[in-house]
Amino acid sequence: MKVMKFGGTSVGKPERMHQVKDLVSSGDEPTIVVLSALSGTTNALVGIGEALAAADRILAKERIDELHAHYLDFYPQLLKAEKTRAKAEAIIKEHFEFLNIILKISFNEAINRDILAQGELLSTKLFYTLLEELEIPAVFLIALDFMSIDENSEPELGKISEKLKAIISQHPGQKLFVTQGYICKNHRNEVDNLKRGGSDYTASLIAAAINASVCEIWTDIDGMHNNDPRIVNRTRPIAELSFDEAAELAYFGAKILHPASIWPAQQYNVPVRLLNTMDPNAHGTLIKADVETKGVKAIAAKDGITAIKIKSSRMLLAYGFLRRVFEIFEKYKTPIDMITTSEVAVSVTIDDISHLDLITKELEVLGIVEVDANQSIVCIVGNMVSETRGAVKSVMDSLVDIPIRMVSYGGSRHNVSLLIDSKFKNEALQKLNDGVFNWN
Repeated sequence: MKVMKFGGTSVGKPERMHQVKDLVSSGDEPTIVVLSALSGTTNALVGIGEALAAADRILAKERIDELHAHYLDFYPQLLKAEKTRAKAEAIIKEHFEFLNIILKISFNEAINRDILAQGELLSTKLFYTLLEELEIPAVFLIALDFMSIDENSEPELGKISEKLKAIISQHPGQKLFVTQGYICKNHRNEVDNLKRGGSDYTASLIAAAINASVCEIWTDIDGMHNNDPRIVNRTRPIAELSFDEAAELAYFGAKILHPASIWPAQQYNVPVRLLNTMDPNAHGTLIKADVETKGVKAIAAKDGITAIKIKSSRMLLAYGFLRRVFEIFEKYKTPIDMITTSEVAVSVTIDDISHLDLITKELEVLGIVEVDANQSIVCIVGNMVSETRGAVKSVMDSLVDIPIRMVSYGGSRHNVSLLIDSKFKNEALQKLNDGVFNWN
């Protein structure tokens, strides 16, 4: 059994949903299809929640009506038969009646999560109705029946596997199953989600839970590129990546794949393929346990980084100094991306500044604190890149005119990371593309 996940752009138009139908029904292997919400829907639902949180019910109503109109325009283009059109209209009516009821009750975070769940429920129900119209046998699975997270918002993979296998076993001989990405239940049995990009995570968790033959992630570009094609000229898709390389790229800014989605597939050694819905015959990118090629594979950049330097003469030979620094970040549940040290200072980077003032105040007890905002981490990734002769030299030679704030080298065999001011990011990515890949 394999898993096929389709993102919002892949199902965002009626004709694209028909393309997805062709892709999922063309093979012989049993398949679980994971769908995101229609493109733009999650953003619209977030906007509805924000309006309600601000007690602006008029704005919330306007946003609900605008989204409702989009779906009322969508389904007649998707479906042809009167019976299935009537069913789709009833589905849409049910979900938007729910959103309109929320306008009349007290808003809280649990209700907000219910609002956000509507997108995936709508997309999968409409897609399933399309399959019914075309008499393509399929089983509709509610992700809320098996997808769960614990009190730390971590997926309960053991429970997910047990519940999902039990549900599938109730449908012997069925080859096609349709379910929702992103949504789940939390430890309080409330509707919750796996955060933005969580449909990738859902697909990877399902693939691990059923020990799938492959987890296919279908988007609107032909695999993971060796640089950001939105910024850089002459990028190309990467044929193969190891799980470690893909995890580094996803975490440090390659938007095609949710960072958390690598872990479940890697743990259960399920290959991941990144494929293009608009060009199904393109090779895409295969992510697996081991790859033979070495050297630089790709470059990614992560924005919104803040650098914090703690300088203290007491640091010299001070036992426990770093422990005290890290305990402050741990106290405020703030992850650190990069770290460099010298005899008298330590510099770290974070991307979550929600507790920055409190962190800074406590760090000032340890020394002089300097904070630099608007930074970007540029990550150069490849198999054993840190051990490949000449690789780091080509990186530094490419950036001879770019001021570099920090360098992280040797912490991973697959990654060399640089911190630069965000205003230099686009220039740095292009220079690296020309220099490292020798495209002058």
